Amino acid sequence: MKLLLPKQHGAWAMLIIPFILGSDAGGFSFLHIPLFIGWLSLYLATYPILMYVKGKKKEYYFKWSSIYLGFALVFLVFVLIFKWQMLLFGLAMVPFFFINIYFEKKKKERAFVNDVIAICVFCIGGIASFYLGTGYFNKEAFFIALLSFLFFLGSTFYVKTMIREKKNRRFHYYSWCYHLLLIVGIFLLVEEKQIILAYIPSTIRAFLLVGRKPTIMQVGILEIINSVIFLFVLLLVF
Repeated sequence: MKLLLPKQHGAWAMLIIPFILGSDAGGFSFLHIPLFIGWLSLYLATYPILMYVKGKKKEYYFKWSSIYLGFALVFLVFVLIFKWQMLLFGLAMVPFFFINIYFEKKKKERAFVNDVIAICVFCIGGIASFYLGTGYFNKEAFFIALLSFLFFLGSTFYVKTMIREKKNRRFHYYSWCYHLLLIVGIFLLVEEKQIILAYIPSTIRAFLLVGRKPTIMQVGILEIINSVIFLFVLLLVF
């Protein structure tokens, strides 16, 4: 049986990187393993659920929703047995999921705002990962989540300039301004100046590659490489 996987391949980095950064900064616990499996299963369930909401192949998508939610329930309940407070992070994600459903029903799932909402959910997952290791969250947890949010927001700007908004010159300017302001902001406001290194590749490709015609696969591969660099730099910093 072939697995049903989400089509938004860039979301895999958003799922994994905040989680790894949170567990690294907060301290790894054996509970991170079932938490990640449950978190992954929950993510996999969102695609068939959203397809079900759109009314496509209801029986088929209901089956896959049930399979993934079943896995998520088993592993997340195991985590809750030891740390019931993790439930609060799940509740915090619920409003964002309903917003995703709204955009899906309106057939505007590719809207920029919808992408930002998805990034917020993944960053909450990173804070949850941090909390699981420490039993609390502090400025560092939110700072790491913010850094992840800013990075993936830049990726969203860039990917849209290369695909859906490639003929929208105004959107190109938005992307360039965002990346430049991000570098300047980190330099002026953040004590750990070396964090800038995590965003320099994003800024370079935002300027140099817009207007060129790479394939969608090439854009995706470049974003994977860029995400690995971001992760590596932040792991060294924190």
